[in-house]
Amino acid sequence: MNNSPLLEDLRLFCVVARHSNFAESAREVGASPAYISKRIALLEQALGVRLFHRTTRSVVMTEDGGNVHEWARKILDDVEQMMETVSSAKRVPRGLLKISTSFGLGRKVVSPLLSRFASEHPELKIQLELVDRQIDLVNEGIDLDIRVGAGHEPHLFSKRILPSQRVLCASPAYLKKHGAPADLAALRQHQCLVIRERNQSFGIWRMMGPKGQETVKVSGGLASNHGEIIHQWAVDGHGIILRSIWDVADSLKRGRLVRVLPQYFQEADLCAVYPMQLKNSAKVRECVRFLQKHLDVTASSATV
Repeated sequence: MNNSPLLEDLRLFCVVARHSNFAESAREVGASPAYISKRIALLEQALGVRLFHRTTRSVVMTEDGGNVHEWARKILDDVEQMMETVSSAKRVPRGLLKISTSFGLGRKVVSPLLSRFASEHPELKIQLELVDRQIDLVNEGIDLDIRVGAGHEPHLFSKRILPSQRVLCASPAYLKKHGAPADLAALRQHQCLVIRERNQSFGIWRMMGPKGQETVKVSGGLASNHGEIIHQWAVDGHGIILRSIWDVADSLKRGRLVRVLPQYFQEADLCAVYPMQLKNSAKVRECVRFLQKHLDVTASSATV
């Protein structure tokens, strides 16, 4: 067999097998009998067998034709099911949805919302990976990454799901003991609690303020790669932190932390990043829509 048979020729073969007549088959598919005869001849050539005994009035399947017909129906049914599954995957969220995000964002924000999302979509299997490193979505098989910051790799797609900022905070006890910094440069003389996160340079704080963007190099006696540890150390009075407003909102409301240099902030929007367009994946599309809708509610309740 030098050439593989075409699916369309297998479909035509099944039509002819049903009618046992080229003319009636041609009328069903809207083609000429000569075209049907030619395609069947090419299929026989590709398979290397004779499919029909031809007479002036009808065609009758050979024994080989009967075997091919059984296989052709199975193949065409499988292809139709495949197409329906793929098409349905674009419309209805189902299957395995793999999501990644950082530890703090995942525990405080993403995981509670995914719990609600899972209740609304029981046909989905959701797997949440918490990692504080830049992740390779394609090679690691991740459908959706929720990250802080709008930057993303050029081969990926991105959508902002919540506008947000990082702000400077410290505990009342720390400020009482050390005083509040008068300007951004004064942070160099303070204990700053530094975290190594996905999109931040270690110890380099780039801030927006009255003069536009400014950069300050900070240091301190305590550092970690886990945001919740840094947050707690700040509450304990060990220094100044730069954290997302959604992370420190509760501590600010309770008075455990207070804003430092409130005229300065760092843009830190929450973004959904994914390897394929949303129109091609219902599970990713619906999850992004859900997070965007309910994170807006979270944002309004986290205003300080």
